[in-house]
Order: sequence, then C-alpha cells, then structure tokens
Amino acid sequence: MNEPNDDELTDLGYEEARDQLIEVVKGLEAGGLSLEESLALWERGERLARLCERHLDGARERIEAALATVENTDADAEDAQENGSDAG
Repeated sequence: MNEPNDDELTDLGYEEARDQLIEVVKGLEAGGLSLEESLALWERGERLARLCERHLDGARERIEAALATVENTDADAEDAQENGSDAG
C-alpha cells in the first residue's frame, strides 16, 4: 500500500480524510495484518484523525466568528433603534 505522506494528507478535505479514516478503521477491525502493517495503519489513522479534528476546529471557529458578527450587528441595530427613539 502506497501511504501518503503528511504533506499529501494536509491537502485532503474533511470528507475525504474522514472517509479514509473509516477505511483505516475497517482494515484494523478486519484483522489479518502483520504487526508492522497494523502499526503503520494505526499511525496513518492517527494522522487522519488529527487532520479531521483540525478541519472541525476550523469550522467551529468560523461558526463562532459568524455568530459573533451577527450578535454584534443585532446589538448595533438595537442601539441605533434605542438612540433613534430617544431623539424623537
């Protein structure tokens, strides 16, 4: 099996990394591998799991930033509305 290096793994999107991780888990669960093959597969799975986690962390940060922007926009609109009604 031709294993991708870490640079090739970082080019994977979340879905592709997740799908490859699923295949790694299936391979480990199926058994029939030598100890060395199992260790290599497990190490690859660990790298894929870390990559998936980084993708999810990035998505979480984007969502939090978007929510903060919406909250700030809502607060600014409320302030403008209150200031407008105070002036009248």
